[in-house]
Amino acid sequence: MIDLAQLDISSPVSYLIAVLVPAFDALIPVLPSETAVIALGVATAGSTDPRIGVLVLLAALGAFLGDNAAYLLGRRFGPTASRWLFAGERGARRRAWAQRSLAQYGIRIIVACRFIPGGRTAVTITCGLIGYPQRRFMVGTAIAGILWATYAFSIGRLGGGRGRTGSGGRPR
Repeated sequence: MIDLAQLDISSPVSYLIAVLVPAFDALIPVLPSETAVIALGVATAGSTDPRIGVLVLLAALGAFLGDNAAYLLGRRFGPTASRWLFAGERGARRRAWAQRSLAQYGIRIIVACRFIPGGRTAVTITCGLIGYPQRRFMVGTAIAGILWATYAFSIGRLGGGRGRTGSGGRPR
């Protein structure tokens, strides 16, 4: 486990956490990617170091890489998994619903599900399973990753900044 005191703008550990935890979280949903990115925000609260932007971009990149790895897993194992997941009349209806929904709302679903625990993994793998166009998927996951990383990091910076000021708004 990483000690939160190790998370700061000059630590290589911070950069590794920023990219690796969100990347692996797509495949292992119990990893706390949002918590890790929020912690990075807390660790940098009050700082104006321009490298903060690098941490946000790395978190977005990690989310993008993880989402696309999940998509490729869905694509790779799609035929086998589809026979199991979409078997029978009920499965065919689920597959048709997923295809219709993604055809109509595609990128919006990908972005929205990035913020729903477990939704990210389900949608990214499903996109691969049903053959959602990869270029559109990549655009959606790029947008989702940037929005998510900015959101999570900002929550940490806001929360971390509050803990560092007294009642008069002055640093302690």
